[in-house]
Amino acid sequence: MIRYALSCAGNHGFEAWFRSSEDFDEQLEAGVVICPHCGSGDVSKALMTPGLTGAAAKFPTFAPGADPVSKELIRSMRRLRDHVRENADYVGEKFAEEARRIHYEEAEPRGIYGEATREEARELGEEGIDVHPLPVLPDDQN
Repeated sequence: MIRYALSCAGNHGFEAWFRSSEDFDEQLEAGVVICPHCGSGDVSKALMTPGLTGAAAKFPTFAPGADPVSKELIRSMRRLRDHVRENADYVGEKFAEEARRIHYEEAEPRGIYGEATREEARELGEEGIDVHPLPVLPDDQN
C-alpha cells in the first residue's frame, strides 16, 4: 500500500491509499479519485514528506473512518453506492454508449452504472449528460 498526499483544483489537500502507483494512475484516469471536500475530479499528487521511523513516526496520520464524521461520511457513501447497484442496471464498459442512447431517447429511460474513462465522462458532460462516479471506499482496496 502507498499513501499519497493529493490536492484538487480548488487547493483542498487530502490523503488517500492505493495498492501501487499504477493503481493510483488507473483510478485517476478512470475519474474515481475525487476531492472529499468539493467533489472535484481534477486531482494531482501534492508535495509529500518522506516516511519516517522511530520517534518521528509517532505523529498522527489520516485513517479513513477514524473519527465519527468520517465514519458517517463513509457509511453514507456506501449507502449511496449500494442504492445505485440495487436500483440501476450495470452496463459495464458500454456505459457512455448506453448513457447517450438513453439521453437521446433511443433506449428506455432507466438508471445505469458501469465504467467510463475520464475522457468519456468529460464528453458526456459536454453533451449535457450528467454522470457521477460511484465512490471508492477505503475498504474496497483491501
